Amino acid sequence: MKIAIPVEDNQTEICPSFGRTSMFLIYDTETKEKKYLDNSGIAMQGGAGIKAAQVIVDEKAEVLLAPRCGENAAKVLQAAGIKLYQSEGLSVDDNLQAFQQGALQELTDIHPGFHGHGGN
Repeated sequence: MKIAIPVEDNQTEICPSFGRTSMFLIYDTETKEKKYLDNSGIAMQGGAGIKAAQVIVDEKAEVLLAPRCGENAAKVLQAAGIKLYQSEGLSVDDNLQAFQQGALQELTDIHPGFHGHGGN
C-alpha cells in the first residue's frame, strides 16, 4: 500500500497545508521505501489543492495522511478511491506508525479551501 503525506522541507514533519506543501512523501508499506515528490502546484495562484491531489493520484497512492484538506482536493482524491485520514501532531514517523496500528481517524472535516488566498 502506498501512503501519501504532505511534508515540510526537513522531511520529518507533516506540513499543515496540503495544497501548499513543497513536497509529498510516498511511503510503500510493503517495501518500506520512502519516495519524495515535489508538489508542482505549490506556486499556483488558484487550484493548488487540485494540482497537489493529482500528484497523489498519479503516484497511485491509496491513503493520504494530512491534518486538513480542501473540498476540491478531497473530491479529486476520493474520486480516485484514496482514503483520507487525519494526521496527529507533526511527526511523519509517528503518523505512519499510528496509521498502520489503526489509530488514526478518517478525515471528515473537509474545509471549503482558501481559494485565491494563498493557502489550502
